[in-house]
Amino acid sequence: MQIFHITTAADADRLMAHGELSPPSLESEGFVHCSTAAQVVATTERWFPPDAELVLLELDPGRLGAEVRWPEVYPGQRFPHVHGPLRAEAVVARIPWGPGDRAAWGDGPDSAGRAGEER
Repeated sequence: MQIFHITTAADADRLMAHGELSPPSLESEGFVHCSTAAQVVATTERWFPPDAELVLLELDPGRLGAEVRWPEVYPGQRFPHVHGPLRAEAVVARIPWGPGDRAAWGDGPDSAGRAGEER
């Protein structure tokens, strides 16, 4: 299953330059917040300003080197939580995400045509 970490371009650049990234939530909560493709739009709308320029990092769970747990965060909704730092080798796509991308996303990156995808 595809999982995505939503972040800034600066943090995505740090991850790729240093090989791993430990977002603040790893220390404060013990895990890194992620979303499935179907959860990306709701997550960006809930937690980020509408005009935020973000990056979606598509992660291969098998390359993370950390456990991924799926707690029920909202009734009937399980979100992927990575219990360790994000590793650059787990990033399979870096997708720019701006205000206009929410409408084009649909059910995920394949429905959006991955027009802004960077590898």
